[in-house]
Amino acid sequence: MRMRNRVRFPNSESQHLEQDEVYFYLDEDGSETKLRFHDYDEIYRRPGLYEQIFYDRLKCQSPAKVASILRSAVEHSTEASTTLRVLDLGAGNGIMGEELRRLGVARLVGADIIPEAGEACERDRGGLYDAYYVCDFAAPDDDTWDDLESWSLNCLTTVAALGFGDIPPAAFLNAFNLIEAGGWVAFNVKETFLDNRETTEFSRSVRELVFTDYLEIHHLERYRHRLSIDGEPIFYYAIAGRKTADAPEELFAEGPTSG
Repeated sequence: MRMRNRVRFPNSESQHLEQDEVYFYLDEDGSETKLRFHDYDEIYRRPGLYEQIFYDRLKCQSPAKVASILRSAVEHSTEASTTLRVLDLGAGNGIMGEELRRLGVARLVGADIIPEAGEACERDRGGLYDAYYVCDFAAPDDDTWDDLESWSLNCLTTVAALGFGDIPPAAFLNAFNLIEAGGWVAFNVKETFLDNRETTEFSRSVRELVFTDYLEIHHLERYRHRLSIDGEPIFYYAIAGRKTADAPEELFAEGPTSG
């Protein structure tokens, strides 16, 4: 049975915070700790806390949605999910990995920059991934990169980790370019990132990736990612497509991110 934590959300003050600034209170032995939603290292250290907040309380449905559109895109191209050798970037404690296993993928490689994520995945879903790398994809060491290349990966997934500094632009670029040409890419981004009024470097890069020649879009869908702590829907786009070519370094030049 999953451990239950004593969690308290703040009141309406949260309405004025950016998505990556929202916080909650955790009662541990009568002492209250304030944690931000993006304090993933602290959240992963506590069994069941991540699922309790984002899935039980806030009804996140992004892993299932991104896996679903990936399956649909692959099957409509008369291919099979069982041929996919997937890199799950920002894998956390393996929730997206579970969805990918349900698709019957051939190989499943997880990666996250946070050591606590890898430890939580081993604790909560041991053996889910064929391999799990704790490394910085923006600057991987040569041995790790050689090992990653040996998997001949033909699919990249990343869920709820783009645009808030969790996965830097250079890390996403390297992961994208690790995938074979003709392979599949499935990810999600907050809806504002596809809006021309959003002027950050990261949102510009996402739009160029989506609307230029490096990725052939097969499925793009606006959906409810999860609820805010005030019960309001937060909308994202889920995107699945086929990689046509490596993206140039300048496409994902470092710049400010947005909430």
